Amino acid sequence: MSSQADELDLEHEQFQPRQLSPVETLRHSTAHLMASAIDQLFPGTKFAIGPHIDNGFYYDMELATPLTEADLPRIEEKMREIAKGNHKFEQFSLSREDAKKWADDNGQPYKAELIDGFTTPTVSFYKHGAFTDMCAGPHVNYSSKLKHFKLTTIAGAYWRGDEKNAMLTRVYGLAFESKEELEAHLKLLEEAARRDHRRLGKELELFSITQEFGGGLVLWLPNGAFIRKQIEDFWREEHLKRGYEILFTPHVAPLSLWDRSGHTGFYKDSMFAPMDVEGQAHQVKPMNCPFHIGCFKNRQRSYRELPVRFAELGTVYRFERSGALHGLMRVRGFTQDDAHIFCTRDQLESEINGCIDFAQVMYSTFGFPEYKVELSVRDSKNKGKYLGTDEQWETAESALVNVLNARGVTFKRMEGEAAFYGPKIDVKVVDAIGRVWQLTTVQVDFNLPERFDLHYIGADNAHHAPYMVHRALLGSIERFFGILIEHYAGDFPLWLAPVQAKILPISEKFLDYAKEVEAALKAKGLRAKLDLSDEKLGYKIRKAELEKVPYALVVGGKEAETQTVGVRKRHQGDLGAMSIDDLAARMLTEVAERSRGV
Repeated sequence: MSSQADELDLEHEQFQPRQLSPVETLRHSTAHLMASAIDQLFPGTKFAIGPHIDNGFYYDMELATPLTEADLPRIEEKMREIAKGNHKFEQFSLSREDAKKWADDNGQPYKAELIDGFTTPTVSFYKHGAFTDMCAGPHVNYSSKLKHFKLTTIAGAYWRGDEKNAMLTRVYGLAFESKEELEAHLKLLEEAARRDHRRLGKELELFSITQEFGGGLVLWLPNGAFIRKQIEDFWREEHLKRGYEILFTPHVAPLSLWDRSGHTGFYKDSMFAPMDVEGQAHQVKPMNCPFHIGCFKNRQRSYRELPVRFAELGTVYRFERSGALHGLMRVRGFTQDDAHIFCTRDQLESEINGCIDFAQVMYSTFGFPEYKVELSVRDSKNKGKYLGTDEQWETAESALVNVLNARGVTFKRMEGEAAFYGPKIDVKVVDAIGRVWQLTTVQVDFNLPERFDLHYIGADNAHHAPYMVHRALLGSIERFFGILIEHYAGDFPLWLAPVQAKILPISEKFLDYAKEVEAALKAKGLRAKLDLSDEKLGYKIRKAELEKVPYALVVGGKEAETQTVGVRKRHQGDLGAMSIDDLAARMLTEVAERSRGV
């Protein structure tokens, strides 16, 4: 579910004049088409907002009879009937008073509430056929242009994103300019459903999230916990190689710390309620930044020590409404792969370059060769809303641009998208089916060094404020793991797989030799597991496939006699007989190279 801020933005977008692309116009018009069909099929429906979104649209409404997924085909059929009527989308305006009367007369309280918040003297409406809706447009000229759409899901949505308000019914749909585009997207959705990390997480026993143990709070099951360990071990190993120092910081701090950092001012709605500790208010941490600052301030720093690079896999807690929770992608407790770099102005460009280089290594290792980069800079025409001096902004923005250009990285410049406290680089990886996921952020911060009076002693023996860089490579371990599950469809490369080889004895007669194979592989540091079931070999092989185990090792009389195993590799099939040493060498090479092994 969208946040309250998202809802209000969409209301503003829908009822204020704006420019839409042709496909956005088509999608918004299809939202109106759907509303007109529902109005005919379910008279008395009270409509709220119906904007275009990526790949489609939705409309929020209140109905006397709840909708179900079974209603969607009937609504689609009515939409096609109305569209074929070739109704013209006609715009007209009413005074605010007449618009309010229209809303009252037609039993549309949500439209009436929106009108109460308008400041314009007139309100724009659009009519097609028998249906009229309050909207600034634009729309397609005729309804017959709306051909390639499909209704997908029904969800709940609080009016204006506020859980204190009424729960409305939200119907989502897709809309495209061609049949081919719609069909391609539907296939993408089918593939995404096959890769859904929530389903695979349950099937492969990776993690569990239940209301009994806390919504949005993750229980890492042994298989998932092992993969997490592999990720974290690699993360720490690479940080130490690159001169980072690893920190561990508390999960809670006095509320006064979050007041000083500004979090209670800017992030209060995303923070859990304070708790009383011996008469002093404390708060579970929503971010790690203040603690890393505390470590920097632990003693006086000299320019000779800089840059200081602190890194932590720090678990933070943020309040997310239950409707916004989504598997591992949106949780209430998560571990950020956080780092903060404190450096001089002259070191800034080199440190940013190190961050981007590090990010590229991480993407390559985890199998994401493609990514997109955005550079968020301040609005040069409205500098007053940003902290920091012109010199600081010019230095930071130039450093970010110079690094990207020097590395030959194509990027999109996002004018006015910088945070008030500094510019940043965002990197989004592209997964196996073309979806884009935000991962890395490299953010320069002019705010916290000032709030916490950070300084170091320069060569001139005077105090100087360091440049501070926030840096996350994977975002959070939970969300990254969810992305990784979907990217690989649960079929992890050998170095990440919790079970690397399943040993399948043909019958109980060969159990002793199978145990020898298991012990030999484990002795070489490989994760082997013996299938002790009484099932037939074919079943055991199919089960190993369903469990997505990279290697299935068949053990029978011939193998016991020759001291070999029959090797089957996922995606490659039967590789024939191998000695245990040869197999182990092959697997260890694959692990060492962190190869996808496909």
